Amino acid sequence: MSRWQPDARGRLAQAAMELYGERGFEQTTVAEIATRAGLTERTFFRHFADKREVLFEGAAVLQARLVEGVVTAPEDAAPIEVVAAALRSIAPIFAERRPFARQRRAIIAANPDLQERELIKLAALAAAVTTALHDRGVGEPEASLAAEAGIAVFRVGFERWVAAPHDGPALDEVMGELFRSLAAVVGEAGAG
Repeated sequence: MSRWQPDARGRLAQAAMELYGERGFEQTTVAEIATRAGLTERTFFRHFADKREVLFEGAAVLQARLVEGVVTAPEDAAPIEVVAAALRSIAPIFAERRPFARQRRAIIAANPDLQERELIKLAALAAAVTTALHDRGVGEPEASLAAEAGIAVFRVGFERWVAAPHDGPALDEVMGELFRSLAAVVGEAGAG
């Protein structure tokens, strides 16, 4: 085994994604991932708590950047505008990752346990945004509504962005369109 080659974490992640795509998530073992990467199982567990973490390792970074986007949004912005600005601030993370995002989405869609984990991740993002809005002085129910609506826009926008051609609109453009649609829907609800 070539244990001393650089980027063990990247090689393990690439091997895992290849095997999940070829064999399915459930049928892939950590031993197979390590072997494909030319590493040991022990090395795998130094980098990932379990084989699910390959798919969810970026969640903490995403959450931190999203909260930072809330914190740095203009002071006079309405809560939903703050959330929209925060979501725009994370869009560049995904700019060159559409092929990976497609592969990840297909793996998660094929496994109910991974779907549940994805929903937990989204709920954690909404909770973090709600807390960040509270820290800005936004009360309830406004903070929760803005955070949940924003995460809904992110989820729907991400699905549309992943499904679009490689040269399709950027994620921030897709989310911008969805925020405009949300404003129209909310405007209709208020008119009734």
